[in-house]
Amino acid sequence: MRCSINRSHLALAVCVVVLVGCSGTRDRASQKTASMPALALVNDVCSLCHGLTGESVSPSFPKLAGQQKDYLKAQLADFKGHVRMDKATTQYMWGFTHLTDAQIADLADYFSKQRPMQAESETPDARGEWIFRHGVPAAGIAQCSACHGSEGQGQGRTPRVAGQHAAYLISQIKVFQQADLRERGDLESQIAHTLSDADAEAVAHYMARLGP
Repeated sequence: MRCSINRSHLALAVCVVVLVGCSGTRDRASQKTASMPALALVNDVCSLCHGLTGESVSPSFPKLAGQQKDYLKAQLADFKGHVRMDKATTQYMWGFTHLTDAQIADLADYFSKQRPMQAESETPDARGEWIFRHGVPAAGIAQCSACHGSEGQGQGRTPRVAGQHAAYLISQIKVFQQADLRERGDLESQIAHTLSDADAEAVAHYMARLGP
């Protein structure tokens, strides 16, 4: 993760807020973001990790392009309220403290309207496809398509998974296996907690190759 040297001082300050959480600078920069239009936030802040159109390059950061609007709003609200407890995301929450409801709505609207996440080009995983469409009945695991849609497009507060980074999907499955880390993760935890590591990787790679 790098901040371009030709970014404004505000962008650099917010980058420090989001990635490090240094208390003094964090509070001042976060307060400034409360008055920024959503498109300015996308350009100066969100794009640093997620890309200008939400098509992130690094699997450490989820793709937001074409994501479900209601899901994005719920997740931004969770970041603002500091209720995401998994270690990989707690360091980023401080940068969201001063987001307004209007900014959250506008950011969700912007990313949801971008061209949907672009699928990886590798051959779909046969085991992953079976799990996605049929689950693992012997282990009591339901099919992913029941909630995420037949093509992984998501619905409402259920996120789009088609075209998402496989590595990110794997990391989220592991998070959902620890029910206390995600306030909104009760259903996912029930579905994913018995998924083996091999099956989690298989279905993640299949979902990453879904979509346009």
